[in-house]
Amino acid sequence: MILDAILRQVSVRRDYGALAEYIAPLGRIDPGKFGIAVAMRDGGVISVGDAEEPFSIQSISKVFALTLALGKIGDALWERVGREPSGNRFNSIVQLEYENGVPRNPFINAGAIVLCDVLLAGHEPKEAIGETLRFLRFLSDDDGILIDSEVAAAEKTGGFRNFALANFMMACGNLLHPPELALGVYFHQCAVAMSCRQLALAGRYLAFGGVNPSTGRSVVSPQCARRVNALMLTCGHYDGSGDFAFSVGVPGKSGVGGGILAIVPDVASVAVWSPGLNEHGNSKFGTAALQTLTTEMNWSVFG
Repeated sequence: MILDAILRQVSVRRDYGALAEYIAPLGRIDPGKFGIAVAMRDGGVISVGDAEEPFSIQSISKVFALTLALGKIGDALWERVGREPSGNRFNSIVQLEYENGVPRNPFINAGAIVLCDVLLAGHEPKEAIGETLRFLRFLSDDDGILIDSEVAAAEKTGGFRNFALANFMMACGNLLHPPELALGVYFHQCAVAMSCRQLALAGRYLAFGGVNPSTGRSVVSPQCARRVNALMLTCGHYDGSGDFAFSVGVPGKSGVGGGILAIVPDVASVAVWSPGLNEHGNSKFGTAALQTLTTEMNWSVFG
């Protein structure tokens, strides 16, 4: 079995990569943790390793926030955030200033803060956070998904650059709510904890044209699913997105907690977790595992 072979390959390696120590709880994770889960059309999940252990999904949450934001305001979102790869670090202040407070895409930090500002419309922060949490529980059919309060507190304590990004966008008129409210939603969204199994199940609507294949019911329109997948492919790994598309060949979104959600259209949703990061801030072993999996299964969207 390919997943077993991947687990064996990973288990003998020790070049884990770097933990995201600037978020204190993430710096204490065992770098040897590794899990992978593949959720199929029929709802079956094939997994190995630490696939049942919750981890901080961090920026992977932006995929679901983008889905909700598009559901709220549709194409009006693109007046406030772009759709191009950044070519810079995910928290670049220089790029945001150069582009007059309009983030390059919804997956860099500034873009995700705009998404949270959209989700705040008509809501208190707790309600906006609850909406995202309910959406994830609905998608995975699992009410056990929670927010790690320790991680959320650490995000706020060390979130100086994010505060700078939010305040600059406020100065440019691209936030409609006080920065501290949008950031409160953002920090808690990033602190959602999910297992590979839960995450793979939550991503299935993107693999099957916006439909939950277990129920046959639409989650989002096919057009929305295509657009989210397109952005995952081109922007989902920050300035390492080109390398990921080249080596793995499917849409994916990473998080500094070491997780990656990958979408194989019409086939499966895949979640992998290995907390050590490469030079771009993406899971080192997770990327290698997905490259092996998509190569062996011939799952590249490029044929």
